Amino acid sequence: MLMVEPLSLASLRDEFGDRVAFSVPLARFTAARIGGPAAALVTVESAAELSRSAGYLWDAGLEFRVLGAGSNVLVSDAGLEGVVVLNKAREQRFLEAGDPPAVWAASGVNFGALARAAASRGLSGLEWAAGIPGTIGGAVVGNAGAHGGDMAGTLIWTDLLQQGRGVVRRQAAELDYGYRRSNLKRSGTGIVVLAAQLRLERASRETIETRMAAYLAHRKQTQPPGASMGSMFVNPPGDFAGRLIDAAGLKETRIGAAEISPLHGNFFINHGGATAADVLRLLDLARRTVIEKFGVRLELEIELFGDMPEILEK
Repeated sequence: MLMVEPLSLASLRDEFGDRVAFSVPLARFTAARIGGPAAALVTVESAAELSRSAGYLWDAGLEFRVLGAGSNVLVSDAGLEGVVVLNKAREQRFLEAGDPPAVWAASGVNFGALARAAASRGLSGLEWAAGIPGTIGGAVVGNAGAHGGDMAGTLIWTDLLQQGRGVVRRQAAELDYGYRRSNLKRSGTGIVVLAAQLRLERASRETIETRMAAYLAHRKQTQPPGASMGSMFVNPPGDFAGRLIDAAGLKETRIGAAEISPLHGNFFINHGGATAADVLRLLDLARRTVIEKFGVRLELEIELFGDMPEILEK
């Protein structure tokens, strides 16, 4: 059981005032509506505030995780004993006079909303991201992609806050991007994405919106609405995790209130009251069954926050 206000976190109230709250349930901040309480939740509203907050927490020796839209995160039922920084840094600036044009966005900006804002200005290049529910920061770290586009082909540079080094700017080529991976994802703690600049191009608004509408229609037909999360697993080389899970006969399999989506095998649904333990058991079942039937080991794409039961097969 987490204490309401642990002694080691008491100084947070003096530092952050009403931007900090204690013993905050995280379920409402995740797309799957799953997760126990954070010992402390600090909300930031700008890239500068994110930078100052992370710097303070590092200097104070307090562990923390940054949470954006929570679309690809499974939070432990027990919650987190450290600090969660809720990233609402949503500043954005379109640089339309450049050649090519670009957009600067803070890491808490919703990627889908940014794509729609670009389209309204006749700026192309982000159509593939129109339905992505996550944030720019998460997309930079995980090399988010869809419909043939990804961050590796869109990112110009990103500003990172590195523990002990301050703000550093990294070009896309320095991030060692691969399919749904980057060296930022492998580095773990000690780095916070503050903002990114993305490459755009000029096109007719009608052309952009037609392309976006087709992508959104495809997403609606193939991915579940409501409280859900995915993709759960990274697609293995030359195949799709969802296809393998479907071929293994696991669609619509349910444990507790969590279900493998009948629409897409790589998405899990929360029917109301699902726990992280339910989801972990489904993940383990999917992984073991796919190995047994096809000899393919699926690797997690979602991020795990907090201590998890030893359910997942090693």
